[in-house]
Amino acid sequence: MVATQNKPQEEAPIHGDVLESIFSHVPLIELIPSCHVSTAWNRAVSSSLNHVRRIKPWLIILTQTTRVSRVITSHAYDPRSHAWLKIIKHQPLINKTREISAVRTSHSTLLYTISPSEFTFSLDALHLDWHQAPSPRVWRTDPIVAKVGTRVVVAGGACEFEDDPLAVELYDMESRAWVTCKSMPAMLKSASASTWISVTVVGENMLVTEKNSGVTYSFNTITMTWEGPYDLRPDRSVFYCVTGVLSGKLAVAGLVGEAGDVRDVKLWAVKGELGSGMEEIGSMPKEMVEKLKGGSEFGSVEVVWVGDFVFLRNTLVPEELVVCEVLDGNLCEWKSVMNAAVNGGTRMVFCGGDVQMEDLQRAVLSEKRTFCMK
Repeated sequence: MVATQNKPQEEAPIHGDVLESIFSHVPLIELIPSCHVSTAWNRAVSSSLNHVRRIKPWLIILTQTTRVSRVITSHAYDPRSHAWLKIIKHQPLINKTREISAVRTSHSTLLYTISPSEFTFSLDALHLDWHQAPSPRVWRTDPIVAKVGTRVVVAGGACEFEDDPLAVELYDMESRAWVTCKSMPAMLKSASASTWISVTVVGENMLVTEKNSGVTYSFNTITMTWEGPYDLRPDRSVFYCVTGVLSGKLAVAGLVGEAGDVRDVKLWAVKGELGSGMEEIGSMPKEMVEKLKGGSEFGSVEVVWVGDFVFLRNTLVPEELVVCEVLDGNLCEWKSVMNAAVNGGTRMVFCGGDVQMEDLQRAVLSEKRTFCMK
């Protein structure tokens, strides 16, 4: 009798629902290599993201030193994976050797820099691409900036020596030319900078809201006309409000109480047209309001709106963030998150990104970015 060697058994391949379930627990950035294993794995990743645990918008934080304005690093929070990533750049933020101007944002998904000689802005989800344009005709220090269709509107925030502090200019990305528009309404003269004004975009209209009063005007980029005023303060108990778009609806985040005594932070949605009334979406849990206070009070609230998500922070408490996901249009799921981008001696710029797998694959393949899990 001839002895035979026992052959090792081959491991059974993982298929179908089991593979999709496994992928649902893998951080989004780590799914990139899985897409290239085989056609079956690529399909399983796609199915897992579509049916098991979908991709969610990211919060992106750029940090700059206080001594120079060059961006030194950036971080991203992925709500799907409940994970922070450090994004290492292998090329300058903007492909120039000279030092860039401070990066700013006044709209949730747009970043920009402005100087007397140049205006640059970034619109893509991971802010890999920067568009360069001539500077606006009016020199500004803290303008309102928003993309509306194929145009970028720059309003207010003019320097003291400029004749019109309410000047509005529109940059057409197709013709690459600036157009002078009708100035902002006179009622906003004392608060025309982004420090005091909240801006959001609905269709072809840019809405500007005075944060303390809720007074709102709408600028139509097709007719080049202003309409208003409208009142977007939900009720008299709200003393500070920030507008945005949430789940496709015009929405407001408001501080309830008074300066020095914030009792609540709430979200509302506008029912229909401007002036048609508002409905409450949700109220931040009390323990999270206290975390945002951080033992002191609110300076101002910075809000980033992307898709079904709202990211909120107290500018006086940099280490604490609150994330709200709106489910089915009216159910709020709140989460308190520690800010992994906090670093003494730096300023932070917050924006949102509707990140998709295509964006991450392009970023990885371009070798312009390396993503490290925190």
